[in-house]
Amino acid sequence: MLDQPESLNSTAIEQASSIVIRNLSEASNTPSESLSLWRSYAQEGGEAPMEKTELDALNSAIQGFVGNWWNGSDLYPDPCGWTPIQGVSCDIFDGLWYVTALNIGPTHDNSLSCGPNAHFRQQLFELKHLKSLSFFSCFVSTKGSNSVSLPTDEWLKLAGSLESLEFRSNDGLTGKIPASMGSLSKLQSLVLLNNGFVGEIPENFGGLIKLKRLVLAGNSLTGPIARNLGRLSELLILDLSRNLLSGSLPPSLGNLTSLLKLDLSDNKLSGTLPNEIGDMGNLTLLDLSNNSFYGGLKQSFEKMSSLEEVILSNNPIGGELKSINWKSLENLVILDLSDMGLKGDIPDSLSALKRLRFLGLSRNNLTGNPSPKLAALPVISAIYLFRNNLSGDLKFSEKFYGKMGRRFGAWDNPNLCYPIGTLAANNAPYGVKPCQEEEEDEDVIKLMKTPVKKTSIDMGNSNSAVSNGCSGLGIEGFWWKFVGKTITMILLTNRLL
Repeated sequence: MLDQPESLNSTAIEQASSIVIRNLSEASNTPSESLSLWRSYAQEGGEAPMEKTELDALNSAIQGFVGNWWNGSDLYPDPCGWTPIQGVSCDIFDGLWYVTALNIGPTHDNSLSCGPNAHFRQQLFELKHLKSLSFFSCFVSTKGSNSVSLPTDEWLKLAGSLESLEFRSNDGLTGKIPASMGSLSKLQSLVLLNNGFVGEIPENFGGLIKLKRLVLAGNSLTGPIARNLGRLSELLILDLSRNLLSGSLPPSLGNLTSLLKLDLSDNKLSGTLPNEIGDMGNLTLLDLSNNSFYGGLKQSFEKMSSLEEVILSNNPIGGELKSINWKSLENLVILDLSDMGLKGDIPDSLSALKRLRFLGLSRNNLTGNPSPKLAALPVISAIYLFRNNLSGDLKFSEKFYGKMGRRFGAWDNPNLCYPIGTLAANNAPYGVKPCQEEEEDEDVIKLMKTPVKKTSIDMGNSNSAVSNGCSGLGIEGFWWKFVGKTITMILLTNRLL
């Protein structure tokens, strides 16, 4: 029994409640009216009693996580009464308080924080009306010890009520994800983020047809992506990133037509991208980066006009940018296609993406000359083209270079240059050489490699050479041309001084 203040012990509370119930009964004509009046009184006065088995189950469950020192003695009259605790929410069912939400972990100053030996007790699964259950940084591993596994079969007991289940940042929570979680038929949100789970995604998760959010990121899950996940027609967010998942993308993912966010980044996935991926017409974020996909970009991407972020970097996808009409993806804000083995020119259709802020095309095999139309993108803040095979003169304006600074990255393109004399030195594109400087360097190299011969000029022979369109001065003519340019520069410098 919980300790109560001396002025109000549990007996006194029960007697007061009985008097209230009796008075309400006398004022009503039927038992149902009495119950209705009692519910109204309880909700307005906040003095509804908590069922004893519910209270005992809650206390025992909390003790398993925070330690046996906790008994709720400072809560009056119970965790659902006038002095509730952060992380415990209640609601009234048939005139009695029941726990509907339990959040364990340091999310607030006075939240329930787990002890060093936190563990699950079966009483947790006896909370009859539990809708939301979450654990944040509760099961923490210390040098590889103190690991805890999830209960296996007990989740069946919460199948009739649980709507949200979350485990976040629990590196000491290891083992496989229990298949019994697939029986939580009312579940709308399942988040198992940054824990230590291993093994495969349970096949029966495809039966959680009410799911809106499925996040299994930041674990060590292996095996393929279950094809049955394509049955989750109401799913809005699917995040399986930062695992060890392998195999190809199941075409059934194209059935997720309500999906807004798909993040499969940082796995070991491979194969070609299925054409069905374009059927996710409401998708706003697609992140497949850091995998091993190949086979080129799919034209079916053009059907996903809602896309705002596309991140496919660090995949050997290959192919050419022009295989997609980028005008169809007019809502793009972020486009990262770096390190993908892309070939060919940068298409002008990219300049039609008026909402684009970030364009990443670095570390590919792109050729040709970048179109200055990219500078006309109204909100662009970063363009990275470095480590490609781009060539020719850059034709962007000085104002563009000044605005972008190093956020315009075109270095490590050996045959790319900017016209000298058109830009101030402090506004030149970082890491790109001026074109004239490259030409002069080549002239000097040729000069250094060519031996200079001391000869006399035969004017008679020179006339014949000139008539054939050649200089009669030969290498000496080139030499005097070079010397003349140098003298001119010295004279100009002296005049300025």
